[in-house]
Amino acid sequence: MAKVRPFKAVRPAPEYAAKVAALPYDVMSSDEAREMVKGNPYSFLHVDKAEIDLPLGTDLYSPVVYGKARDNLYKMIKDGVFIEDNKPCYYVYRQIMNGRAQTGIVACASVDDYIDNVIKKHELTRADKEEDRCNHVDICDANTGPIFLTYRARADIAATVEKYVKTAPVYDFVSDGVSQTVWVISDEADISAITSAFEQTPALYIADGHHRSASAVRVGKKRREQNPGYTGEEEFNFFLSVLFPDKELYIMDYNRVVLDLNGLTPGEYLARVSEKFNVEPWSRPEGTVKEKHSFGMYMNGRWYKLTAKTGSFDEKDVIGSLDVSILQQNLLSPVLGIGDPRTDKRIDFVGGIRGIGELEKRVNAGAAVAFAMCPTDVSELMKIADAGLIMPPKSTWFEPKLLSGLFVHKLK
Repeated sequence: MAKVRPFKAVRPAPEYAAKVAALPYDVMSSDEAREMVKGNPYSFLHVDKAEIDLPLGTDLYSPVVYGKARDNLYKMIKDGVFIEDNKPCYYVYRQIMNGRAQTGIVACASVDDYIDNVIKKHELTRADKEEDRCNHVDICDANTGPIFLTYRARADIAATVEKYVKTAPVYDFVSDGVSQTVWVISDEADISAITSAFEQTPALYIADGHHRSASAVRVGKKRREQNPGYTGEEEFNFFLSVLFPDKELYIMDYNRVVLDLNGLTPGEYLARVSEKFNVEPWSRPEGTVKEKHSFGMYMNGRWYKLTAKTGSFDEKDVIGSLDVSILQQNLLSPVLGIGDPRTDKRIDFVGGIRGIGELEKRVNAGAAVAFAMCPTDVSELMKIADAGLIMPPKSTWFEPKLLSGLFVHKLK
């Protein structure tokens, strides 16, 4: 059962919240971050991407970058840009994008739950990205970016959340078209009710933030080694998370663009594709592809609908029956020669937030072919995580992104 607990958040003073809040560090380049913070000394990017305050060309992974992040964070605390709650609390965090809301509980999740697989994973991590965030957390002595967790929805948690969203929030602003609203849960009875409800929840699932969670756990283990008499209740045994009920989450399509046809002519390529897919002309898809095991394909200014043929995949295989696996195993690898999509430079991935038009733009600009995917279901993610399996790369794209800077969890 899950161990979740309240914490004393370091968070923006209300008048600074909209200026502090920033997109997560890994959705932009350093140059983009420099442009985004112009005229805004309060942006949390000064903490999450501290290289923007150092000379161009500074090694992103050098100690000076992590030291600058720490200096920026604690200066903002000293200057009153951030405040710290005087008691452990939970927080309600609601985001509304395009009229659709997701409302989560901001809390600390357990390092031991991660180790014991109560917190379930579905992605592999890269050592370099993990090392980067590990250094950032360790030197800042704080979790600065929340982990996006989900759980099977519970009526008791929903009832407590609903009670608070009817009251006045501490933050309420719009960032990049997404409404961001926060309430503080400080009542001891409500805190106890939430803690108890999660104690009856068998598992939590990482939706987004595998590198941040792995790094937080590594720092927790390191602090345990440094403190052999630890009790398990110290703050370094927990990490910052936002927990959303599964039924409120929205996974967008994660589409593919390939630069060339692997030496095939368009006619040869279509003939090869037809071996495993039914191919038919298609009008431009509206939004995302809606049917499982079907794909939109854009090539030479035309859209096609591909439907996987019966027998081309195993319906009982929880990984092999995913649309990303079907496309990879029956087309990208055998036809286009994309053996490892993680490393092959001929393939690129386009989040569904950019829309179908982005696929047309890429192909019209010189890429050979693009594929519009049907989004992965949250239920598929949970099923795979429950089985202890790993999803193929670039299977899920969650929107909206959790903003950084609204909550910081100090490790001591």
